[in-house]
Amino acid sequence: MATASVDNVKVEVSLTLVDDVAIGDYVLVHVGYALNKIDEDEALKTLALFAEAGLTLNP
Repeated sequence: MATASVDNVKVEVSLTLVDDVAIGDYVLVHVGYALNKIDEDEALKTLALFAEAGLTLNP
């Protein structure tokens, strides 16, 4: 298990489905499970798209 956070919202996430996850890594999460690890550039692009769509607390 791990604690994941976005916009200071923290949730407990199972890492059962993903190997070699370390503190600071980015993962895609669905219904409490990390599905796969993604690189930082892809994560930042995804977070920017969420912000653009108004789906985050920080514009």
